[in-house]
Amino acid sequence: MNNSELKPACVFEQFARVNQIPRPSKHEEKMIEFLKEFGESRNLDTQVDKTGNVIIRKPATKGYEDRKTVILQSHMDMVCEKLVDVDIDFTKDAIQTYVDGEWMKAKGTTLGADDGIGCAIEMAILDSNEIEHGPIECVFTRDEETGLTGAHGMESGFMKGNMLINLDSEDGGQTTTATFKFNKEEAPADYFFMKASINGLVGGHSGDDINKKRANCIKFLTRFLFTEQEKTDLRLANFNAGRMHNAIPRDGMVVFAVPAKDKVTIKADWNIMVAGFEDEFHVTEPNMTAALESCEAERVLPKENSTKFIYALQAVYNGVLAMCQDKELEWMVETSNNVASVVTKDTEIVVVASQRSNVMSNLQNMTNTVKAAFILGGAEVTVDDSYPAWKMNPNSELTKIVVETYKKLFKKDPLVIGIHAGLECGLFSEKYPQMDMVSFGPTLRGVHSPDERLLIPTVQMVWDHLLEILKNMPKK
Repeated sequence: MNNSELKPACVFEQFARVNQIPRPSKHEEKMIEFLKEFGESRNLDTQVDKTGNVIIRKPATKGYEDRKTVILQSHMDMVCEKLVDVDIDFTKDAIQTYVDGEWMKAKGTTLGADDGIGCAIEMAILDSNEIEHGPIECVFTRDEETGLTGAHGMESGFMKGNMLINLDSEDGGQTTTATFKFNKEEAPADYFFMKASINGLVGGHSGDDINKKRANCIKFLTRFLFTEQEKTDLRLANFNAGRMHNAIPRDGMVVFAVPAKDKVTIKADWNIMVAGFEDEFHVTEPNMTAALESCEAERVLPKENSTKFIYALQAVYNGVLAMCQDKELEWMVETSNNVASVVTKDTEIVVVASQRSNVMSNLQNMTNTVKAAFILGGAEVTVDDSYPAWKMNPNSELTKIVVETYKKLFKKDPLVIGIHAGLECGLFSEKYPQMDMVSFGPTLRGVHSPDERLLIPTVQMVWDHLLEILKNMPKK
């Protein structure tokens, strides 16, 4: 399959346009202007709210004026992850895509199909004069990936319809930030400096992939530091790993100092631990690379700060805490935590962890568990505003339409499920309590990592399904 064979062409043409627009989370200004011009140039009612969300309204086609208004919603920002050796400025450069069999991928970066393909589907509908539909509101929210800023900031009444189809194919969550403060000092005399690094892990989405037994580079590096700290007077100098709160960290490095007499033992221990790690994750992490090498001397954390930081990072929970108890959902993750990033600055180390749950009481329990480990390590801890879980409503009128049109088109029953990932629908349900909502989209894999890929044939399926839903929307 090559680019000329991509179907539906109207959607992939719009997706190509979207991927020319830089749109990192919190830097969506160019995308907002692009969407505003897109709507206004087609003489469609286009508005931008004070938060930066864009809504474009399209009137019903002839014969469908009496149908209920449907809202199509996606988010305009993307997670910007790349391979270590890829040179790209996500605030300026376009995403370079290519086709590999039935998959669309990007050259060493995230693809931006989360949720650029949702934006493209909306734009293709807005751009067409041949699709039968009732009144449509196309909503593009900003900064979904790093705080759901658009959904949080959207005022009630911005959307007028009461049936919403979310096109972000991915429960509530919180982000906990721990700041460890210190004044660095010179390492003791006759100390040897080493740098340990892990690269090439699969990573992935901190919600959808948290139960797939993928390695977390932060937790592995911490395991090594903790083990060696028990044997020798180790002093931490630098720890940097991970980037996004909603991505499982793939790459990281630590710089530390040990008494020179212990350096040979440290190297032997590293080789043993890496071998064990490779065996532990031999299925999920076939491309992992590990390195331990000597490096230039740096100033180090004071002994107590170094020790307590390593203790805290060893103790903090990472992974699945609980699975759903409902029998029909027992296969789905209920509650989890992802230790997402560690950044060392001159006088502090900042650790970010992301908690998710579709049970709000257990979300708070998970957050408190993470918070306690960091506080015991001497950190200052803050927790951002949580976003609520979105409870499934399989008996909704919109869900019934989606199910029946799916059966009609594909001659089989769809699987109506929930997933362990955050969507803006939870916030919409608070501001628009009568809103009937459903979410679906094309098949994506490796989301939030440079392995992100889009299964091309499923875009046609989603397109056909969506057009059938629009034709079958109920009367007002």
